[in-house]
Amino acid sequence: MTLTDAQISIVKSTAPVLKQHGEAIATVFYHNLITENPSLKNIFSLTSQSTGAQPRALAHAVLAYATYIDNLAALSHAVARIAHKHVSLQVEPAQYAIVGQYLIQAIGQVLGDAATPDIVDAWTAAYGVLADVFIGTEGKMYEENEKKDHWKGWRKFRIARKVEESQNISSFYLKPVDGETLPTYLPGQYVSVQVLVPKLGHLQSRQYSLSEAPRQGGMEEYRISVKREEGAEGEAGVPGLISNFLHGMQEGGEVEVSHPQGEFYVDPADASKEGVPVVLISVGVGATPLMAILKSLVQGDVKRRPVSWIHASRSSSTQPFGEEVRRIVKENPEQVSAHVFLKTVAGTDQAGVHYDFADTRMDLSKLDGARDLHLADKRTDYYICGPETFMVEIRKVLVGLGVERSKVHLELFATGDVADE
Repeated sequence: MTLTDAQISIVKSTAPVLKQHGEAIATVFYHNLITENPSLKNIFSLTSQSTGAQPRALAHAVLAYATYIDNLAALSHAVARIAHKHVSLQVEPAQYAIVGQYLIQAIGQVLGDAATPDIVDAWTAAYGVLADVFIGTEGKMYEENEKKDHWKGWRKFRIARKVEESQNISSFYLKPVDGETLPTYLPGQYVSVQVLVPKLGHLQSRQYSLSEAPRQGGMEEYRISVKREEGAEGEAGVPGLISNFLHGMQEGGEVEVSHPQGEFYVDPADASKEGVPVVLISVGVGATPLMAILKSLVQGDVKRRPVSWIHASRSSSTQPFGEEVRRIVKENPEQVSAHVFLKTVAGTDQAGVHYDFADTRMDLSKLDGARDLHLADKRTDYYICGPETFMVEIRKVLVGLGVERSKVHLELFATGDVADE
């Protein structure tokens, strides 16, 4: 399917209207779609619906599509990010037709007479083109997962053990119920975990980064590290709905897991990156994907790269992987350095051991630009994970220090994508 020049012109001309009414259209869309197709509650995050995050994300995505419809290459990162998440959620090609029907209906409902037949026709065609892009991209991912790893759909996993990493973060070691060897993945990627929430009466899924380094030749278990959020368990609209539910589960409990996905990763076997520094910057539970990256880069069979671990937590009691990172630094002193910022220091915390900078949020100006941030090497890759505002601010600081924006990679633990500054 292709768009005519007239249809492209019409879609681009609606960008200002979508900027003004996008969230209203998205809100009506989701309301109608889920009300009339209640089975989709098993796919969409009810929390993101209640908080408005999902409608906002869709509105931004539709606006971006209208803006760049004549230059889709500019949306390649967004398409990859969304496609990976769709595959992790097991979105099916047939569902695109349903979504398209309700999206066009919502445009007409919100815009009223302003939604002329030409506008409706142009957006119907434009949606068809976009749907084809996603169906094609996701189809290749599904095919690779099935052919390469013999993994199709959801698989049942058992919680083999739970390990407390900090006051509010625990690692869950998940083993497949079928006993089959698990495929490897790229460090930084995530899995979707699906559970039935009795109070809601629906399945709900969330994405969790794999926090252990992958091992070639297959694995017996996966590790995810999950933060317990403050909030009531089992109520839609409450942050940490599924995370808190998982924390309430006992060893031996079962969940469903999808194939590892995600475009935020490091390939330790990439020979072209040998000797290229990696700077891993995180706050709080944002350390989880970076922990997998760190551990993968110190394995004996990978291309050696200098690594700088920079982390901030409220306190040592809430800091995840503290002992693990200190051990890695001790075992690899010529390759790895660590720099920890703590907002609050306890009496038992030792400077130079448990923290490097106290009573402060992360402040990159306190670090040595050449030694700690590797600013002198323009090849350096920067991986950042944490709240969106934190990541945007750190990226802004790095770019201000002369780092190319393309060298800064962000991972957002939320619906949608990171906003541009």
